[in-house]
Amino acid sequence: MRTNALKLSVAAAAVAAAVGGAYSLGYAHAPSSPGAAAVQPAAAQPVSGAVSTAGTALPDMSAIVARNGAAVVNISITGTRKTAAGMEGMPQFDEDNPLNEFFRRYRGGQPQGEAPVRGMGSGFIVSADGTILTNAHVVEGASEVTVKLTDKREFKAKVLGADKTTDVAVLKIDAKDLPTVKIGSSAQTRVGDWVLAIGSPFGFENSASAGIVSANSRNLPDGSYVPFIQTDVAVNPGNSGGPLFNMAGEVIGINSQIYSRSGGYQGLSFAIPIDLAMRIEQQLVATGKVQRGRLGISIQEVNQTLADAFGLKKPGGALVGQIEKDGPAAKAGLEPGDVILSINGKDITASGELPAIVSAMTPGETAKLQVWRSGAARQIDVPVGQFQDEKVASAEAPQAAKGRLGVVVRPLTPEEQRRSDNAGGVVVQDVAGAAAKAGIKAGDVVLSVNGERITGTEQLRDLVNKAGKRIAVLVERGNSRIFIPVELG
Repeated sequence: MRTNALKLSVAAAAVAAAVGGAYSLGYAHAPSSPGAAAVQPAAAQPVSGAVSTAGTALPDMSAIVARNGAAVVNISITGTRKTAAGMEGMPQFDEDNPLNEFFRRYRGGQPQGEAPVRGMGSGFIVSADGTILTNAHVVEGASEVTVKLTDKREFKAKVLGADKTTDVAVLKIDAKDLPTVKIGSSAQTRVGDWVLAIGSPFGFENSASAGIVSANSRNLPDGSYVPFIQTDVAVNPGNSGGPLFNMAGEVIGINSQIYSRSGGYQGLSFAIPIDLAMRIEQQLVATGKVQRGRLGISIQEVNQTLADAFGLKKPGGALVGQIEKDGPAAKAGLEPGDVILSINGKDITASGELPAIVSAMTPGETAKLQVWRSGAARQIDVPVGQFQDEKVASAEAPQAAKGRLGVVVRPLTPEEQRRSDNAGGVVVQDVAGAAAKAGIKAGDVVLSVNGERITGTEQLRDLVNKAGKRIAVLVERGNSRIFIPVELG
């Protein structure tokens, strides 16, 4: 099973990251790994017919499976991965696992060779001439891709394109008059709607499982551009790339990831919205690559403390922490501390909504931003640039505390000023009290308080003394800048 550990990137997702890890659902193993325990899938609850319980009718999902099952395919891949000679009897780990180095030294550091690897996933046919959608991680590193239909026919597939950012891949097989799924709209999906997944968990082909939509536009802590559909549908390794259906029998998502401590289903599964996936599919089929827009900014969530510090009536929007030099936003006049409230008339209620909207725009389009700055709203038009990763910063959730800021600071040395792009700022040498509880650390460079640039230690003290109960402190930590809300009491 291939797993992807996700890095924490959005403050709102910190709790989810603390209780588990995100796993892509591809099923992969080296053929000669001994001692692998057989994993049995959880027994699915049968859903057949309309069952009335306390006046509520359950949907008949058997008709959806009968109508669409033949359009869901099993995907197997073969490839190779590097391995040290003489490691055939040793446990197999991902290449970045530190145990790899241990076993390499234990075996004497033999030269590397290649071991065959097999993988398995799911997909679904979107055109009768053999176009298939799946996840990019299902076919990553594959030297050969085989598609198996429910009638047992097998075809060698060509990968037309794969987009790692959204985890969408498009395959093509040489066939005609194939059964296809009906594409729906993920925009109409509501929390609580019944949904159905079909795929190949652990290699059990054409397995169906059902549940409800748990949340919409869920941003996982990987900084991705995908506003996932969260469900409680039982999906497992091998379900990757399979379709998620609504009760009209339409595909509304591609099953992609789970959150789990065990590597198997634990009640949280995530699907790529089909509206996004189809936009990616069209570009990959037409050009083999994906074009995305970008603003060139680092953003973070606005919580209640930050909203109070910036004078907003309620939390919302995307707080600009860092602006790429000479990027589209910088040229348009966007500034650190601006809160983006809406884009092209669409309100931004959570910061994670902004990257998905911007990335869907064509480079050269104009993004009309409503921005909150210095206690007032204004409009800034930004010509969208060509994609390169939008950064999403994070800060640990602050805790309420009494007292003032509680930091010992010093001016930047001439050498530090030369290495930095900062025109000011002070370095935190020691931290306690409110600042420590909020997450400010020794070594941070304090750049501004409530949007006012810091030029020296005395100015920082004056600003904090004059402030109310809450302030927003912009700090530079390593190569990132983030606003940290501080409760002064």
